[in-house]
Amino acid sequence: MEEALRNASAISDQLQKIEQYKLILSSFLSSNDLLQSKTLHRSQQLLQSFAQELGRLVAETQKEIALFTLTQIQPRVVSFEEQALVIREKLAALYESEQEWSRAAQMLSGIDLDSGMRGVDENFKLSKCIQIARLYLEDEDTVNAETYINKASFLVGSSQNEVLNLQYKVCYARILDMKRKFLEAALRYYGISQIEQRHIGDEEIDENALEQALSAAVTCTILAGAGPQRSRVLATLYKDERCCSKLMIYPILQKVYLERILRKPEIDAFAEELRPHQKASLSDKSTVLDPMIEHNLLSASKLFDELGTLLGIDPTKAEKIASNMICQDRMRGSIDQEEAVIHFEDDIEELQQWDHQISGVCQSLNDILDGMAKKGLPVPVGLVPKS
Repeated sequence: MEEALRNASAISDQLQKIEQYKLILSSFLSSNDLLQSKTLHRSQQLLQSFAQELGRLVAETQKEIALFTLTQIQPRVVSFEEQALVIREKLAALYESEQEWSRAAQMLSGIDLDSGMRGVDENFKLSKCIQIARLYLEDEDTVNAETYINKASFLVGSSQNEVLNLQYKVCYARILDMKRKFLEAALRYYGISQIEQRHIGDEEIDENALEQALSAAVTCTILAGAGPQRSRVLATLYKDERCCSKLMIYPILQKVYLERILRKPEIDAFAEELRPHQKASLSDKSTVLDPMIEHNLLSASKLFDELGTLLGIDPTKAEKIASNMICQDRMRGSIDQEEAVIHFEDDIEELQQWDHQISGVCQSLNDILDGMAKKGLPVPVGLVPKS
């Protein structure tokens, strides 16, 4: 078989090369004594060589032959688990390089992680579950991603591998975020952003990655529904010096925490930075930006409820002064004494009416002057209408 593989690799025509590899594999697997104890080990070695040879082929050729190989060995996969693993990992890497995330995940999910024929290391199981979840997340497939991150949750508790543990935390936070469990996601992201180590195992922790995690924590907290826990998280983030010094989103965080009204341009700018799942409409046709509207309503209500405090006087006195101003037509509005709220009205309509009246007077004066000029009557120079 090794001689046949060398000859096949030397063929320049890709179609002929594919057919030759398929012929070699079919001939190899059709052997009657393939699985006999004396030849099984040698058969596994030869198939291992075949699997390694695939990595030297061009991408499309490699995919076609690899898929053909997996189909051919499937009936006997128990005897060739190690070889099937190598082929699946190569195919997954190839799909991942082409950004076919779900296909890469599906290829890895075909690996038997609970095989009784070979001892599978717990760290290997954990790494594959996390890798598959991460690939599904790239396609925003939270259902399949959550399936594998749940499998990983049974393994991560006993894991001493800090790199895998961190990858698990990142994947779990992203799943919560995509499921719109924003407050839970915010807490996970914030925990990740607080990592003090800059080297974990062979991995170097990038400052930009920690900053992104902190920014994600702020975004998710702003999008979360109002409540005591959200208020506590807002306070924690607002007092974190990193938010003030590093994050572009800090002005929004400041206004939300201080219960100040957000203007439409600010909300629009915030929405531009959101990820697609954070901007999607929900089943009841609401959007995740509705909490921003709720925030503005609450901020506005507190502004009027606390009018006396803002003026530095007793609320009863504020009501009395406002009442006098309304009665004297010095301010337009009404007072709801039961709710202790003042409803203000603007003067735009009245001003527009005044403008129309002035325009009417000017037009009438111009008509009179034009009539005088046509009859030859003298018109004062300062009153001659402009043509």
